[in-house]
This record gives sequence, structure tokens and C-alpha cells, in this order.
Amino acid sequence: MSINNINNGSPKAPVDNQKLSQQQQALNNGNAQQADTQKKATAGVRQDSVSLTSSAQQLSQVQRKGVEAPVNQEKVDRLKKAIQSGEYQINPESLAQKISILESEIFGTKA
Repeated sequence: MSINNINNGSPKAPVDNQKLSQQQQALNNGNAQQADTQKKATAGVRQDSVSLTSSAQQLSQVQRKGVEAPVNQEKVDRLKKAIQSGEYQINPESLAQKISILESEIFGTKA
């Protein structure tokens, strides 16, 4: 197996150190300019922020009040027992009226 001579027998060209130095300097300057540009671009980026609408704030207050509200555990236990035994009766008219009143309170309309 033979190896082909890449340079075809001609001598290697001498390295021009001055030209090499200039190329490296130009490359370094380009990298520095690119870094500066990137810094400027990221400096103008705003920080993330969150703001809640008044509806979300009201919902948060309602949830907090719901957690803090006292619970009549005796009544809860009585209702659970009545539901499980099938004794609890639902009055559809009364339920519909209470839902309507609640919606009017929530949305600020008259029932």
C-alpha cells in the first residue's frame, strides 16, 4: 500500500505569524462584541411579575374565609347519617331558590 504525497512534493508554506496573530485578534474582538451585544439584549429583559385581578383577589378571600369558618360538626354528622340511611329529603323548589339567591349575590343581580 502506498501513501500519496499530499503536497505533491512541494515544500510547506511558512506560517505567517503576523497574519495568524491578526486573525486571532479579530476573532477575539468578534467574540467580545458578540458578548457585549448579548449582555445588552439581556439587560433590557424585564423581570416576570404576577398581578391578580380583583375577581381573583375576591375568590382568594372567600376561600380563606371558608377555611377559617367554624364547622358545626354535630350538624355535619347528623346530615351524613341521614343521607347514608336514606332519610334525608331534598326539596327541589327550596334548593333552586337558594341557588338563585346565591348566584344573585355572587354576580350582583336581583333574583
